[in-house]
Amino acid sequence: MIADLPEDALLQRYREQGAYTDCFAIDVPEQVAHAAYVEAFYTTAVFKLERLLLALFVARPSRDVEARELARGQRQHFSAWSVEGRAADQLLMCDVAGSTRSWLMAAPAGQGTRLYFGSAVVHSRQGGLFRALLGFHQLYSRILLRAAASRVRRAG
Repeated sequence: MIADLPEDALLQRYREQGAYTDCFAIDVPEQVAHAAYVEAFYTTAVFKLERLLLALFVARPSRDVEARELARGQRQHFSAWSVEGRAADQLLMCDVAGSTRSWLMAAPAGQGTRLYFGSAVVHSRQGGLFRALLGFHQLYSRILLRAAASRVRRAG
């Protein structure tokens, strides 16, 4: 599930700047459009829990219709994030504090699709708290990616 960050990834610039970056990938046998992946990712039950927490504690509510609009390129803000970059097969989001980035990419893989999810932490001293939360972040990233893959497979 841990993957190399593709050379053309919008997240690559943060790796080159020395920020913490990670990349996870999962293959699905179906062909999945990038917009379908983005919508599925942000509307999984797992991510809806995160959205609920953001609505309650950060006053950043969001709805599934907004996730769909984001996926289709009709929205530049979603919950606690804004679009930093887009390509036909990628989406790079920046959190409201400017500290982290989230990246989604869908690429052909044989007869199916490789779904990527990655993050960058750009404003971190990478001290004790960062190291303490890193294991949780990596586990949560895998859970989110698996949930999105399951959702696109059910939808397809």
